[in-house]
Amino acid sequence: MAEKLLTVKNRAGIHARPAALIAQTANKFASEILLEKDDVTVNAKSIMGVITMAAGYNTTLTLRVEGSDESDAIAAISELFENKFEEE
Repeated sequence: MAEKLLTVKNRAGIHARPAALIAQTANKFASEILLEKDDVTVNAKSIMGVITMAAGYNTTLTLRVEGSDESDAIAAISELFENKFEEE
């Protein structure tokens, strides 16, 4: 199990488009990929799950990945957050 803290850096937060990018990216991997905010844990492969977290600007999320390709999955999803979901 690998874990990383991610911060939402785009001003609009995680809305439909970033949620779709996260889910599409997560679905490329075999590992179980979870995002956690406060007491809420969602499957990162689910667009609706990611949207329901209502993660706004500067929110810190915990990314938890378990599986054979966990390091690649963490790198790919971290890159989305670093690039502000290509929105800015």
